[in-house]
Amino acid sequence: MEYRFLGASGLKVPALGFGVGTFGGKGALFSAWGSTDAAEATRLIDICLDAGVNFFDTADVYSDGASESILGAAIKGRRDRVLLSTKTGLRAGDDPNAVGASRFHLVRAVEDALRRLGTDYIDLLQLHAFDARTPVEETLSTLDGLVRAGKVRYLGASNFSGWQLMKSLAAADRLGTPRYVANQAYYSLIGRDYEWELMPLGIDQGLGAVVWSPLGWGRLTGRIRRGQPLPEGSRLHDTAGFAPPVDEERLYRVVDALDAVAEECGKTVPQVALNWLLRRPTVATVLVGARNEAQLRQNLGAVGWEPTPEQVARLDAASTVTPPYPYYPYWNGQFAERSPVPV
Repeated sequence: MEYRFLGASGLKVPALGFGVGTFGGKGALFSAWGSTDAAEATRLIDICLDAGVNFFDTADVYSDGASESILGAAIKGRRDRVLLSTKTGLRAGDDPNAVGASRFHLVRAVEDALRRLGTDYIDLLQLHAFDARTPVEETLSTLDGLVRAGKVRYLGASNFSGWQLMKSLAAADRLGTPRYVANQAYYSLIGRDYEWELMPLGIDQGLGAVVWSPLGWGRLTGRIRRGQPLPEGSRLHDTAGFAPPVDEERLYRVVDALDAVAEECGKTVPQVALNWLLRRPTVATVLVGARNEAQLRQNLGAVGWEPTPEQVARLDAASTVTPPYPYYPYWNGQFAERSPVPV
């Protein structure tokens, strides 16, 4: 397994991480993702650790905290071998203060997460969304206190826009508090919006991308094909309304390209899609999920091999869309020599 620095920090993370949103299975959304119990979770984590995958990502809202609890049980006795990442900030209860990035909520949320995870520190704490109603100074000073207390080691953000990230980073510099080093963002061959603003920001400010839903919310599993009905058992039957949108013709164009490259390389469609992400600027770790051992082992096969430049170029061409203004001038080659990312 390849290990990479997480943004501008000194922490190294594996190129593939394991997202445990499938642990628990509580509620309409998360039960469609998976319902892994503690015994199966322990087995999946055994496989991950054997493959060098020691980064595990969860959130307090995943199955109403059950994901954190099951993860904690599954790593019991081997805490020193793993990196724990969790997220908070989305609504996690009926209490008016059970949401956001206020001092009240963050302190309580971290204490609850530590209890569920069965540990006394979190390696990476990420805000699950930007809280525009709480002063950024309050959020950052609270996070600073949690780091100083030893309850959190590194900080990150998730689902922030570029200006929200930059406002937070600038405030951290002004206040002298720890900066975010991770940006957990949606990025896939059928969802390349990350490249327009967040990737250049990550390069400039030292943010490592922690990629969620790298298979486009289950659309790049190799089971969806042009002119065929949605496969029986696909989670999209229950979760399509939550999924990042994608134009169908573009989806099929990308799947066609993936099929061709997969056949040439002797790999599966998901392995090719994951491998493509691992070659993109700023990507520190790509979170794979699995409802069973077979899915996990297939995803782990995304590392340890290299497509040809021509194959990568075909995937690029099939998945590229014209960005909106003001990013378009960089995309079409104008000012290319000054662009912060490859055009």
